[in-house]
Amino acid sequence: MRCPFCQDAENKVIDSRESHEGSVIRRRRECLACKRRFTTYERVEELYPLIVKKDGRREAFDREKILSGLKKACEKRPVSVDQMESTIEDIERVLQGMGEKEVPSSYLGEQVMRRLQQMDEVAYVRFASVYRSFRDIAEFMHELKDLLEDSERERKAKPAAPPVKGG
Repeated sequence: MRCPFCQDAENKVIDSRESHEGSVIRRRRECLACKRRFTTYERVEELYPLIVKKDGRREAFDREKILSGLKKACEKRPVSVDQMESTIEDIERVLQGMGEKEVPSSYLGEQVMRRLQQMDEVAYVRFASVYRSFRDIAEFMHELKDLLEDSERERKAKPAAPPVKGG
């Protein structure tokens, strides 16, 4: 590990901590040459399936691409970066658990949309409008109608809260 300040290769670890539920190790280091401190993050190199695009191209799974899409969809919405990171980690676990060598991009997009729908409906509609590339307003309205029907079903399925007793 080279020092980002002086490029010297000699440094020592002065503190190590787990973060992100133990999936990442944060190491605080000190350069032996310039004495400046810097932080590194260590994560297990995980093998993900290749993502097969609509046109047949294959790409490596890229969490940053998903995060970028989530940030755009959730812009000015009450969704934290931690929620977005957690969503990506959940999708990563699903992909690893599948044990497949290749996964269609449509599957990945549906995974993101399903989680967005639970997190924030406006962000879901934003993502869906780009992901599904609606041809016209009728398709877009059909998606909104389905979303409203799902929300109504969920609202009716939840038991009513018991009345609060005054005291």
